[in-house]
Amino acid sequence: MSCGEPHETDCDEVLGEVYLYLDLECADERREVIREHLDECSPCLREFGIEQEVKALVSRCCGDETAPEELRTRLRSKLSELVVEAGTREYLPD
Repeated sequence: MSCGEPHETDCDEVLGEVYLYLDLECADERREVIREHLDECSPCLREFGIEQEVKALVSRCCGDETAPEELRTRLRSKLSELVVEAGTREYLPD
């Protein structure tokens, strides 16, 4: 998506990082770049607002739920198997 206006940071780049921004998972410098873009770009700000609302809704509806212990145990076991399997594979260039 692009609003057609020239920006220092591309709209697609900003929207691609919107979840990192919402989750506070990007560096402070990057947060500032994204915030500046959102301040000057109405279409991205509107899209950001939609993403923010979806995230808030999911959090409200599912935030307190935890997976049953049996499921977590099975997942841990399967992940351990995958890590071991990946560690024993030999990767050859084509």
